[in-house]
Amino acid sequence: MRNIQFFSTDTDDGVVSVVAKTGAGEHRAIAQIPIGNAPRGGVKFTKDGRGFVCNTSQNTISEIDAVALTEVRRIEVGHGPRGQGLLPGDKYLLVSNSGSDTVSVVDLELNLEVHRIPTGRDPRHMGINQAGTIAYVCVWGGGYISKLDISPLAAGDPQGVTELAQIPVDREAHPYSLGIDPSGARVFVANTQASYVTVIDVATDETHRVDVGSTGGRGVAFTTDGRYALVTVENSSTIAVIDVATLRVTRQIPTGSGPRGLVVDQGDQTVYVTNFARAGMMSAAHPHFAPNSLTMVDLTSAPLDRDEGVFTYEEITVGYGPCSVVLFDLDTLSEPERLRRLGRAGTPA
Repeated sequence: MRNIQFFSTDTDDGVVSVVAKTGAGEHRAIAQIPIGNAPRGGVKFTKDGRGFVCNTSQNTISEIDAVALTEVRRIEVGHGPRGQGLLPGDKYLLVSNSGSDTVSVVDLELNLEVHRIPTGRDPRHMGINQAGTIAYVCVWGGGYISKLDISPLAAGDPQGVTELAQIPVDREAHPYSLGIDPSGARVFVANTQASYVTVIDVATDETHRVDVGSTGGRGVAFTTDGRYALVTVENSSTIAVIDVATLRVTRQIPTGSGPRGLVVDQGDQTVYVTNFARAGMMSAAHPHFAPNSLTMVDLTSAPLDRDEGVFTYEEITVGYGPCSVVLFDLDTLSEPERLRRLGRAGTPA
């Protein structure tokens, strides 16, 4: 039996909904964790189960416990926090402040913001390379990706973080979120106001465009084998499947209405997508899918390299306005650590 939990950031409810998964098609809603106002972005989990999520309207991030399923504390950052990046080693968290035009550096041992880095207008979501040396930040209002040298953080020097480059996308494209492919060679950028995905060559910072057929790019994930990028396209209620090697869209997977965040369960090759659209806004492709839910798609049930066959779906109800979803595997925690965190369940936030 598996011991997986999905954490859905539900913007309109001010909660994180938790869904347990014990096997294929076995899902059970187990909790809703109250946090701050207008939470945004996926929860970022450390290896020992500390989770962090942005409260956009309160200028804080909430820490939640993956086992006790409670809010532990709030940490003040800049105005309008939207996106986060967790560095290897779990000591530092980066937070993009869309209202302050900055990125905060949060020390997770001190539970304190220790530095702010100026960026362009309205930074959103970000990605950090596996080495923990480079962060790529979507500057939504500036139409570019800010490439930050975060290597000084390894030596405990937040003030040493600098911007290496501004990689142009297009001011009118509004880059929203991104994902670094598993090989580390390319960065895939989802743009909300362009009908293309921008792909950055990590070695040269050169960019390419991949037409996805509609505006409304929101989230990026990758298949288990790293062959395909999966990009949610909100305005067409689909996932665009992009061949990482050829940069060709091989098919569009229908989802529920207004897909935004997504995560792949590597254990059984399923993908979970948040359906953000409010009541009354239904997907034309799948009108039976309700808003405020997760769409689960079995990626093995139809080919990804061609438009053939029909995928197997499941619908999972969460809170209102789900914008992001992440997965945490409780089996990665040691038993003593799990018991210690369970003991915190009665501790007030």
